[in-house]
Amino acid sequence: MKNRKIFLFVAVLLCMTLMFSTVFASGDDPADQSVSSSDMTAPDAQVQNESGVATQSLAVGQDSADVGQDADVSSEDTGASAQDAETTAASEEVLVTETPEPEADEEYQSPFYSTIWALLPPLVAIVLALITKEVYSSLFIGILVGGLLWSGFKFEGTMTHVLSDGFVGSLADSYNVGILLFLVVLGALVVMMNKAGGSAAFGRWAAEHIKSRMGAQIATIILGILIFIDDYFNCLTVGSVMRPVTDKQNISRAKLSYLIDATAAPVCIIAPVSSWAAAVAGFAEGSGMNGFELFVRAIPYNLYALLTIGMMFAITIMKFDFGPMKKHEDNAKNGDIFSNEKLKDMADQMEGNPRGRVYDLVIPIVVLIITCVFGMVYSGGFFTAGEEGYHNIVTAFSNSDASVGLVYGSFGALIFAVIYLMCRRVLSFKNCMESIPEGFKSMVPAIMILTCAWTLKSMTDSLGAAKYIHDIVEGSAGIFQSFLPAIIFLIAVGLSFATGTSWGTFGILIPIVIDVFGFDSGEITIIAISACMAGAVCGDHCSPISDTTIMASAGAQCNHLVHVSTQLPYAMYVAAISFVGYIIAGFVRNVYITLIFSFALLILSLFLVYYFTKRSDQAKRVNG
Repeated sequence: MKNRKIFLFVAVLLCMTLMFSTVFASGDDPADQSVSSSDMTAPDAQVQNESGVATQSLAVGQDSADVGQDADVSSEDTGASAQDAETTAASEEVLVTETPEPEADEEYQSPFYSTIWALLPPLVAIVLALITKEVYSSLFIGILVGGLLWSGFKFEGTMTHVLSDGFVGSLADSYNVGILLFLVVLGALVVMMNKAGGSAAFGRWAAEHIKSRMGAQIATIILGILIFIDDYFNCLTVGSVMRPVTDKQNISRAKLSYLIDATAAPVCIIAPVSSWAAAVAGFAEGSGMNGFELFVRAIPYNLYALLTIGMMFAITIMKFDFGPMKKHEDNAKNGDIFSNEKLKDMADQMEGNPRGRVYDLVIPIVVLIITCVFGMVYSGGFFTAGEEGYHNIVTAFSNSDASVGLVYGSFGALIFAVIYLMCRRVLSFKNCMESIPEGFKSMVPAIMILTCAWTLKSMTDSLGAAKYIHDIVEGSAGIFQSFLPAIIFLIAVGLSFATGTSWGTFGILIPIVIDVFGFDSGEITIIAISACMAGAVCGDHCSPISDTTIMASAGAQCNHLVHVSTQLPYAMYVAAISFVGYIIAGFVRNVYITLIFSFALLILSLFLVYYFTKRSDQAKRVNG
């Protein structure tokens, strides 16, 4: 009830701001403001500024009289001189009363552009989501705040920017549409495999071969590491495959979603053959260094990704959890894998067809992986003569378009799955076609949140957040060079958390780091770029508006805000150790010393947390 009151208060406050802005805001819509004076005719200008024009006209009249007097004194024709004087006066009056039109295509810039206010919209959305536990309206309010700041609190400008430039612009982007198509097709595939009984059969097989909670978690981590091609594909594939296994071993959906999320972006960012390697290589283009070489050299210094993988194995082997995750895992051990009665019906969807076999799940998944790899290298020009990636798989991956490649791969796998399951006689053609809209419906929450997250990012971009961050980094470069990797890591975490995009953070910070250091600075440049990549992944991992966080929730079929709140302490724990590691790296500039120190700090600190957690549990048992 308290959260609802806070939410309603914020909503009412924003509505009042919008209403007052229509009354008190000066001028018209920002897009029209610059041309409002040019639309005014000469007579209108005289009415609006009558005294000014009258004074100017009087001056013109005096000038014309002087011309006439000069003409009388001279030996020239008086009539002609008077006529010339009248013509001159008339032309001067036209020049006075008419104003030159400004350029119509002059670009509007918000008064809050490139200021700290540019980070307000995502912060509002994140804070409201965490307080109210309501994602959609929190994101929309954040978008609305961005529109208000951009337009200078003008109603028409706000609505135009939010709806036309924001939502419509995000959904008109071909890359975004490709990701949405991939989600829909993958949702349809998952529904088909469930209806065919493949998921249930795999669960039965796993129950016979995976006998412990530790085994189920390690299997999830290993599968997530093996699917390193793309984080979107990783989240949804690992989730659909491992849900029946983890459910059987009473592992909470919150823990499953953490393991999925922690093996998505953190694994892709250290995998040379992935869509992420292609993105980083693209952002370094024109810098004087091969982008792929830059990515590979930065891998050993990517402390957040490496320590996150180490953290997952450590807490699994040590068999303990802390923070909000501990409550969910304790509930799961007692049979409640959701810690929420409203979501328990989702577990019943896994029963499926009794004729299903394990290979009804495994074969479509393997085909999906193969076709997605094929689609990505195809989009990178692997089969196109004359392209840079022609018959070069590494270059083709570097030049690939993930959204196009994944759409090719998912559609190919969908067609194969329909034919295969019909030939197996576990599903009819009608059953297969019914799975497509059902899969679409299962992905609607993820699609809605992704659309809002992309729109929120467009609001932040229009307010100049990139330039604001650029100025901060450039201002501190010369003073704290050895501390700069740690500072860049923190800035990347904050920017990625606020915007919900690690790729956007790469695009902003990597060119800045290259400009600040240059490649002549040696190892410190690689450390700083790696810190940028690690911080971007960390912020993306923590952010409730991140697309990979959203997809990890969808893949595990876990409440999104439950996933965010349980994952956050783990991510922040690793981020703190990574920050210390980057301070060390900035001074020693040696990868072996940095890695040994960072992993030693992680293990020692985890043993301390384990000790105090066990003591707390013992104290609770004694007291009650």
